[in-house]
Amino acid sequence: MIKKPVTVKISAGLENRPVAQIVQMASQYESRIYLDSGNKHVNAKSIMGMMTLNITEGENMVISTEGEDEEEAAMQLEGLLIGKIAI
Repeated sequence: MIKKPVTVKISAGLENRPVAQIVQMASQYESRIYLDSGNKHVNAKSIMGMMTLNITEGENMVISTEGEDEEEAAMQLEGLLIGKIAI
């Protein structure tokens, strides 16, 4: 299991389009992928769950991945959230 703290640097926060792209990316991996923000623990493959996070730029969260492709999943999701991978 990988737990990776990250500070969101997406200027628009996690609104509809970025959330959909995060869910789409997470769904490509076999690993279980969760995002933790405050007291919320959400499946990153669930569009409805992700929409409940209401994350804004500068917010701290934790990416948790577990499975055979956990390292790649964590790295790619982090890249999206910090703006290294274009949304």
